Amino acid sequence: MEASNNIATEMEEERYNFSRAGHLGPEQMRGLAMMQEQLARTVTHTLSAWLRTAFVATSLSTEQKAFGAFLASVPEVSYVCSLRLEPLGAHGALQLDLALASPIVDVLLGGTGRSGEPRDLTEIEEAILHSVTDMIVRELNKAWESSTLQFALEKRERDSQIQRLMAQTEKSVCFHWGIAMPEASGTLTVCLPAVAVSSALRKMAAQRDRPRRHTDASIAHMQNRLGHAVFPVILRLPTVRLQAVDLSNLQPGQVLRLPLPQTECAQLNIGDTVVFRAQPIRAGEHRGARVTQLVAPTASVNAPEEEEA
Repeated sequence: MEASNNIATEMEEERYNFSRAGHLGPEQMRGLAMMQEQLARTVTHTLSAWLRTAFVATSLSTEQKAFGAFLASVPEVSYVCSLRLEPLGAHGALQLDLALASPIVDVLLGGTGRSGEPRDLTEIEEAILHSVTDMIVRELNKAWESSTLQFALEKRERDSQIQRLMAQTEKSVCFHWGIAMPEASGTLTVCLPAVAVSSALRKMAAQRDRPRRHTDASIAHMQNRLGHAVFPVILRLPTVRLQAVDLSNLQPGQVLRLPLPQTECAQLNIGDTVVFRAQPIRAGEHRGARVTQLVAPTASVNAPEEEEA
């Protein structure tokens, strides 16, 4: 009995906190913030070029909240599209301020991007705006490419339909960007299930840590490329020390006697590293070097000076 009681004491159960499921740590949130800033730059570049007007996206914040809290922040009249997350089969949401809808539609219809009073969209305006949000989702897919997570833009959702995307108590991660156009500004928000984001981040981390496998063809290609690389090579005598008087009286035609034996070989340096001992020779119409000895890898150009010091 005492033994069983001891085992029970050692194996104390810990209550699992389901509310922490999908919770992201500080390091993961920093990684998401970096991805968000990169996405802001690519969206700015892509949509500014496509719309042919200024469309500047800036990263505002990344926060974890219950999906119900996100729903509470969505205006009654809003533009929210559902996102399907594959291969997980989960859903997220993309919200764009209606204050941006009018100038975007105006630009795509040949206007200057004039802003108007925020109002609900017509079917034609909705179809036009769908093409813009589709481009944003494409950039989103590029940012998450290494996680194998794919986002598919589905359709605009009304208030009652938005609530079906996730349970109100489900943890979510909301990315907020500020959007500035010449005559309007607003925000873009992407809300994703925290569990899906956490799973994607783990896959991205594993992908980074996994050693790359090189095929025989890629190795041969790399060796071929390296074979054409160019390195600076110099053949020189070891460094010696001479008195200043010997150097100050030098004249053209004089022979400077070096404190080196006749058998001393020169150094063949590749870059800043002494690789071989060699003797200078004539090779046809050119100078050459006859390699006599391989030098230890730790030797460097400054090694002789350091030894004498």
